Amino acid sequence: MENLFYKKENGWKTADKEAVFKFCEGYKDFLNRAKTEREFSKEAEKAAQKNGFKPLSKFKSLKAGDKVYAVNRGKGVLLAVIGSDDIEKGLRIIGSHIDSPRLDLKPEPIYEDSEMALFKTHYYGGIKKYQWTAIPLAMHGTVIKADGSSVDISIGESDDDITFTVSDLLPHLADEQYTKKVGKAIEGEALNILAGGIPVDDKDEKEPYKAAVLSLLNDKYGICEEDFISAEIEFVPAFKLKDTGFDRSFISGWGQDDKVCAYTSLEAIFEIKKPKKTAVCLLVDKEEIGSMGVTGMRSHFFEDTMAEICLLIKGEYNEIMLKRCLSSSKCLSADVCAMHDPNYPSVMEKNNAAHAAHGVAIMKYTGSRGKSGASDASAEFVGEIRKLFNESGVLWQSTELGKIDLGGGGTISQYVANLNIDTLDCGVPLLSMHSPYEISSKVDVYSAYKAYKAFFEMK
Repeated sequence: MENLFYKKENGWKTADKEAVFKFCEGYKDFLNRAKTEREFSKEAEKAAQKNGFKPLSKFKSLKAGDKVYAVNRGKGVLLAVIGSDDIEKGLRIIGSHIDSPRLDLKPEPIYEDSEMALFKTHYYGGIKKYQWTAIPLAMHGTVIKADGSSVDISIGESDDDITFTVSDLLPHLADEQYTKKVGKAIEGEALNILAGGIPVDDKDEKEPYKAAVLSLLNDKYGICEEDFISAEIEFVPAFKLKDTGFDRSFISGWGQDDKVCAYTSLEAIFEIKKPKKTAVCLLVDKEEIGSMGVTGMRSHFFEDTMAEICLLIKGEYNEIMLKRCLSSSKCLSADVCAMHDPNYPSVMEKNNAAHAAHGVAIMKYTGSRGKSGASDASAEFVGEIRKLFNESGVLWQSTELGKIDLGGGGTISQYVANLNIDTLDCGVPLLSMHSPYEISSKVDVYSAYKAYKAFFEMK
């Protein structure tokens, strides 16, 4: 009778703990250096070069075993290992996103009030606004100056560096705030970052506190107020990823959605030597705001790059080649999912919830309520992945995103599937998702790496 039941097991019982802990040290180190999508793209490119990948633009032709990459405007990367099969017989694609919820600066951010200089922000992605007050923040980004030159900024990450913060009300004066719903307790326009408090020594200056901050920025980076209009500045939690729990079984820190899947898929493709099907690791931007824009999954970067790869392999190109290639392809949409939280058990349907240390999680569908906005993978493709993981010794589990009528969410899967590609969501479960301090299980992180490697090698 035991063979009739689907068993879920805690991975720590059988895990190679040494391998798990070693892998996760590399993961923490990488994310601590790559907090934004621009930084992640740069680090991914460096790692790709170290592992034998070369820019696609350097090739005049491609053959089996070649390792190539292309960067999309500094905020996304496609890496491919050319397979021995005809490209028209399809790809093995793992797609993840490298943007995360945060606070962005407005185009005209600097102002002063009550003898303080402050920055106006516009939050990015789905956040609980109250979680972003009274925590240390770091400033990351790129500024394009009036002469067209660029300057990168990173402030607040080293131990002796300054930090920034958004103030909150003291509880003694928060009676009115306490009466508001959680989502309204902090207004979006109140997420203003403290930037300075010493005025310039000029009695005629009408905005001395603002002027002081602008002067400091100009001295160090050569920028002026107008330059912020052509800048991308993000404020992110200043703390680093750290081990959590007496036994160090968890990892806590910001940006694991979805850089945990991006990192594990990146490490997996570095292990691929001579695949049968061309292996593609796709790292994209803008998922947290709907995958829009030239660096999001809805752009044509993926299709255009694959068209270029088809041309370099075949020596000629026509549209039907690409269509045949895509329609024969298979994709894992590598994005995180919700982990069952014992502090909030009522939002999960326990039979279909992901649990800590039970492995990488597959989600047949996402969406909300009646599967609205979902990419509902076929039973055949789910069956293929289930068989693959079982035969490859991958620790895995099945899940969905909470109880049916409580909400929901989506990933890039629907946009990949719209290209006529079989697609299944498959990623790492997280506690406190979208918060400044997300939590993953080390076993699940390592299981994702093993799952993605097995998929790249799938025939």
